[in-house]
Amino acid sequence: MNTPVKILVVEDDMIIAANISLQLTNLGYEVVGIESRGEAAIRHVEENQPDIVLLDINLKGTLDGVETAHAIHSLWDIPVIYVTANTDEATFNRAKKTRPEAFIHKPIKNIDLQRAIELTVNRLAEEPTTLTLEPELIDSEPFILSDRIFVRHKDKMIKIVVQDILYVEADRNYCHIYTRVKEYMLSTSLKLIEDKLPNNHFLRIHRSFLVNLLHIDEVAENHLIIGQKAIPLSQHLRTDLLRRIQTI
Repeated sequence: MNTPVKILVVEDDMIIAANISLQLTNLGYEVVGIESRGEAAIRHVEENQPDIVLLDINLKGTLDGVETAHAIHSLWDIPVIYVTANTDEATFNRAKKTRPEAFIHKPIKNIDLQRAIELTVNRLAEEPTTLTLEPELIDSEPFILSDRIFVRHKDKMIKIVVQDILYVEADRNYCHIYTRVKEYMLSTSLKLIEDKLPNNHFLRIHRSFLVNLLHIDEVAENHLIIGQKAIPLSQHLRTDLLRRIQTI
């Protein structure tokens, strides 16, 4: 990234928070805020859209760190790095389900903090461009006719009617294609699928989501609804979406 990586620190011990902030600043990162409660962290993410959230698991207040991460990920695709002093097995298993980028143990060592953030930044910068479903598929990527896309499943090519696709979600090295009746998982990049689908009907609204404009039910400030699924909407892509749909 050319501009400094923006990091939100969520820690209810202000001495520890100040120390973390100083370490991050010395490493060349931009600390966009320090919050001590989960609810305040969620509001901060909504208003400022940091690149990374450094989040203490054992927050005091209504929401702990795991619940805060769940709330953030339900609307935004912002990576979380957990900070913890002593996590029991049950809490670790809860935290693991939120797919954090890393766990950093207190007291925080400068090198651990630096490596965790560098790995996260590198992952954000990666954009897989090749299809790796099966060896025999490398030279035969998914292809579309005017109204359908074919994807390989085991030893067959499966037809998906383009009109039936609700949205496509990227999940690390995989993509999930959702229709009203079925989900298809492919080991490929969202960019490749975006290039294959007709751009008059499909639009990228988030780093991890491509949606079918014909199936949008509601558009809110930072998300939209397709069926009963709330899909995060990036602020810098919202204008493109509103330009493509009819509003009154």
